[in-house]
Amino acid sequence: MPKSRAILLRKIPLTDTSLIVSWCCGELGLIKTAAKGARRPGSPLAGQLDLFYEVEIEFITAKRGDLHTLREASVINYRHGLQASYLRVVAASYFVKLIELVAEPDTPIPALHQLLERALNWLCDHEPNLKGVLHFEKELAKALGLYSDDDPAPAIRAIQEIYHHVPDQRLLLLEKLATT
Repeated sequence: MPKSRAILLRKIPLTDTSLIVSWCCGELGLIKTAAKGARRPGSPLAGQLDLFYEVEIEFITAKRGDLHTLREASVINYRHGLQASYLRVVAASYFVKLIELVAEPDTPIPALHQLLERALNWLCDHEPNLKGVLHFEKELAKALGLYSDDDPAPAIRAIQEIYHHVPDQRLLLLEKLATT
């Protein structure tokens, strides 16, 4: 059974008592697990599955398809500081959406995982600002080989040219940052 450190990216209902949980793992990439019974009162997974948590997970690999079965989850970092403001959550959501946009499922992404982990940890202690958002975009573009320090154009332009769009959260985030 594979075990990995993972960042919880999203969760959606699967049944009345279960969830589909999307994760970002450095050595496994973007993966999805079915968290059976996670929504049931008294579940051992209760309190272990929330957005942006860093979790040690153990799962059963799917025989067919890409939906694995979550067996165990143990929180390493709750990242409570992210909940301190709406703007922090918007920035974290934007960073997650960018990672989801550029990463291939089930493909190792250690540099992207590390970048996301650093960004989320930074957001726990700081309000987002334009410099921080642009830095994340630049580091992401560098990790993808789309940008160099010699390039005066914004890194997000390189990402947009390759992937044909930018997550909607960027506009909301930049609007909010302009008013703060």
